[in-house]
Amino acid sequence: MRLIFFVVFVGLQSLLCAIAKPLDFYFSDSVTFDPSIAKPSEVLGYEVGEWHVRHDQLVQYLQVLAKQSDRIKIETIGYSHEQRPLLLLTISAKKQLENIDTIRKDHITRLSSKGQDNAGPAIVWMGYSVHGNESSGSNAAMLVAYYLAAAQGAEIDKLLANTVILLDPSLNPDGLARFAQWANSNRGHVLSSDPMHREHVESWPSGRTNHFLFDLNRDWLLLQHPESKARIAQFHKWKPNVLTDFHEMGANSTYFFQPGIPSRTHPLTPSKNIELTNSLAQFHAKALDSQGQLYFTQESFDDFYYGKGSTYPDINGAVGILFEQASSRGHVQNTINGTLNFSDTIKNQLTTSLSTFEGVLQNKVQLQNYQQQFYQSAKKLAKNDDFKGYIVAANGDKQKLTAFLDLLKQHHIEVYPLQESYKDYLAGDVFIPLEQSQYRLLKAIFSEQTSFKDNTFYDVSGWTLAHAFNLPFEKLKSSRNLKLADKPWAPKTERSRRKLDNAYAYGFSWQQFNAPKMLNFLLSQGIDARVALSGFSAATNTKERHFAPGSIVVPAGLQKNSKWLDILTTASNRYDIDIHGIKSGLTTQGIDLGSRFMRPLKAPKVLLVGGEGVSQYEVGEVWYHLDRHLGLAPTMIEQSRLAKIKLKNYSHIILVDGRYDHLNDLLASQIKEWVKQGGVIWGHKRGAKWLVDNQLLKASSISKKEMTEQFDTHELAYQDRDKLSAKQRIAGAIFATDIDLTHPLSFGLGRATLPVFKNSTWLLKPADQPFITVGKYTSSPLMAGYSAPENVSKIAENASLIAHRYGQGSVIGMTDNPVFRGYWYGTSKILNNALFFGGLLTVQGR
Repeated sequence: MRLIFFVVFVGLQSLLCAIAKPLDFYFSDSVTFDPSIAKPSEVLGYEVGEWHVRHDQLVQYLQVLAKQSDRIKIETIGYSHEQRPLLLLTISAKKQLENIDTIRKDHITRLSSKGQDNAGPAIVWMGYSVHGNESSGSNAAMLVAYYLAAAQGAEIDKLLANTVILLDPSLNPDGLARFAQWANSNRGHVLSSDPMHREHVESWPSGRTNHFLFDLNRDWLLLQHPESKARIAQFHKWKPNVLTDFHEMGANSTYFFQPGIPSRTHPLTPSKNIELTNSLAQFHAKALDSQGQLYFTQESFDDFYYGKGSTYPDINGAVGILFEQASSRGHVQNTINGTLNFSDTIKNQLTTSLSTFEGVLQNKVQLQNYQQQFYQSAKKLAKNDDFKGYIVAANGDKQKLTAFLDLLKQHHIEVYPLQESYKDYLAGDVFIPLEQSQYRLLKAIFSEQTSFKDNTFYDVSGWTLAHAFNLPFEKLKSSRNLKLADKPWAPKTERSRRKLDNAYAYGFSWQQFNAPKMLNFLLSQGIDARVALSGFSAATNTKERHFAPGSIVVPAGLQKNSKWLDILTTASNRYDIDIHGIKSGLTTQGIDLGSRFMRPLKAPKVLLVGGEGVSQYEVGEVWYHLDRHLGLAPTMIEQSRLAKIKLKNYSHIILVDGRYDHLNDLLASQIKEWVKQGGVIWGHKRGAKWLVDNQLLKASSISKKEMTEQFDTHELAYQDRDKLSAKQRIAGAIFATDIDLTHPLSFGLGRATLPVFKNSTWLLKPADQPFITVGKYTSSPLMAGYSAPENVSKIAENASLIAHRYGQGSVIGMTDNPVFRGYWYGTSKILNNALFFGGLLTVQGR
């Protein structure tokens, strides 16, 4: 019996040793370490790669290193949504670290100084695991930090003397924690390498995303989340010469490092950037060659969208490098290249981290010269451009403009408010001059390019920020006639306090971005509020005002809460929206305050459907919008549990893009009955398709197959298949739609042209029935990004938004995601209106 136990014990130990690798597995025998510096295993209690490190363990170890090593300064630069600390380690030689702020300031000063000065150290940003379930990066970060803290000899001394290394060990702490819990929870003492084992197949949602289920690697430009905001603040504080971005890809791949496909580089990226990327690539190839590791370059990935971690640096004077390691997605997995251990993936990430350091040392002068030239040439390029800058209008919504300007400010773009009106632009609108250090980034943010050298895109092809905010803008050839503020725009630090006088009723505009959030607050506090379905003018306590359709009215005589006026005053100040006291129910023009067109409102109770088959990104984007911009907590539920829910407890159901396989005929009939009884159901993309397929939305569609078959495939060679696929899809472009401004779903938009973000070929046809097609693509709809001419022609003048009554309820279908990646403030108004006014539709679908 003892013999059997011994054999089993030895067998288990052998299996554990297969992944529990000591430091000599990761580092060359030539590297010696200071024994007074703690190894990872001495703090974690296990060898690196034996378990997936939790974020709290990662933080603990790095804090120990910072205490023990005089080469490391550690700081918390922010907190994730789940309040996990965002760490940044500044690593350099002891003498430099003692004078680090001066070194940083000198580095920034050199960028605008004439001539070239390479006396200072190169700044290298090492970023790991922006996708939480690509965790080899964060696990490797521990080893990189240990090496920089404890390695001894001439090689490390030279590295630390010539660089300042900024180490970001976990770009997505919440996702990393979620995935570590998953992988560790499903790991046995006897490891399973079967790709079908639960450990390798995450449930919905995956650890890739952050708390709100966003892909943070698409947020570097958009800055919707605290992780991104904290990182970009530090990026511009330091302006690194090189930034690395460590990822993972499918288990059956090998290892990728940039350069990617040359033709898929954004045209605003200087050719010298590509040259330096190629120079650094030689060091990665040499390091991986020495270890017999397979790898590839110049295929699959691109450097086009400036909102990614490896590409944002390229438009900011740095060299961004993407690394992609085949993922074990657990502790060990069978692949076409043999057994892939988690420790193997970590070692490769460590190897290319060290080769990055070697490459930077060898190219230090070239990297510094390039960055200086990048910024010093910006104003010269601006002077030679054929226009002077962009003028942008608030379009009646100063809060939305403020959010847009705050985003630009975080990217160090200077903006100047207009002091006086200019043509159709009003005082308070803004001018953004080209002649500034962020000239290239500014051009990228406003780009409306629709023709490209290579039409295949790994990510989006158009991201014009002003279109996303639905802010009218134009290029100006001269700024001579503009009267501008002397100083760049800056957010207000103080707000004026509002006080409401007694009145018959109170009203506020629906056009301001915060209006829906304020309305939701008022309704949650028991305030009786009405929406004006038609416009009116009325005498207020200050002057006569016009209230557009969609304006909210709070009649004093209907309030039951004794503190209702205090609540109204609090709301006005909290959400920075003027509430006007109306003197009488008899208006001077339009409907009176007791009109049948003044409809009572209720706080929405939203059921947001997710689960397997449904896009976690789009569920997260809707959840984030409701939470952040409406102060509304939806009930999120997997579609597999929907049959167990009492639908009568909810006013709205939202179906985002996805496959709704669990919504069988019985459940579909229950949903139909719920709508007939007064429910409002919203669907976009394949969510809208489900509404059409189940005859809730009375519309016909153009299928993906129909869109695909319009392309001529005769005489295509086998090698043309990728090019055909690129033409057939829409990889994220911006299209123009015309909106019926008299419809309740368009209240507060301000103009009939509404840009939408489109990354799907599924379409709705305009309805034959009048009054239910709310939005249509224009006759020439492509505004920015790539879409094949065949697709553009097919999209033109088809429906973008259809809505109608269904029994006592309403059905609303949209072809596009109104809250894409959290920054589409313009189309988010449509979703807001569906939540508050969707039940007020009067035209029955037939």
